[in-house]
Amino acid sequence: MDQQSNLARIQIVLVDTQDGANIGSTCRAMKTMGITRLVLVGEREYDENRVRTLALHASDVWDNAKRFPTLKEALAQSVLSVAATRRRGKFRKNSALSPLQLASTIQQTGQGLVSIVFGRESDGLTDDEVAQCSQVVTIPTSDQFPSLNLSQAVQIVTFTLFDTIKTYPVEANPVTQDRCEKAALASCEALDEIGYFKLAQEKLWTFRFLRDTFVRAGLTESEIQKMVKVFVKMSRIKAHKETEDDV
Repeated sequence: MDQQSNLARIQIVLVDTQDGANIGSTCRAMKTMGITRLVLVGEREYDENRVRTLALHASDVWDNAKRFPTLKEALAQSVLSVAATRRRGKFRKNSALSPLQLASTIQQTGQGLVSIVFGRESDGLTDDEVAQCSQVVTIPTSDQFPSLNLSQAVQIVTFTLFDTIKTYPVEANPVTQDRCEKAALASCEALDEIGYFKLAQEKLWTFRFLRDTFVRAGLTESEIQKMVKVFVKMSRIKAHKETEDDV
């Protein structure tokens, strides 16, 4: 896949952005780095003049932006989804990529949509929103003042992608996040049938773990079918054994 094709499949997802000026600045930051897919999540309305004034000659990015009521819908067709956040916690993934590592990951990911998700100017992404993404990217900043403006964060990430992603041959095409979610759910249902889950919320945590793992692995349709089959076959073997024991 060549550089421009790789950049063209990346979409910047803004969740509930509060100020239209930041959307305009984000449009400009994106277009200077060859990325033009913009997605807005939420029901907010924005002042057109405020957006276009800051977007300047990148207003076409705003004109072509897609809108979704929920983050889940915005990410459904992605083969890789990445939450941009500096905060860590129990429900915010166990590890984070640097922008440079993110570029390398994208370069090695087969064809399909890549989503990079940015949160609100005031408090970023919620735990649940981070949980809906398969990975996290964190921009290194000074401990004295770690907070970045939304468009600054977008500019740093998109510049790193533009500067790092080069032509790279990729053979296998991974399935979408929506497909990974369905596979993770089917796997968890199979585990549930054999009484695997003992703790509260354990099924939810396992679902998120499997979904994230499937997405990060970049599995093809054939591979993910085989993966689900492992869990389903396990539950059927146990059921068959219990039937034999009852005879």
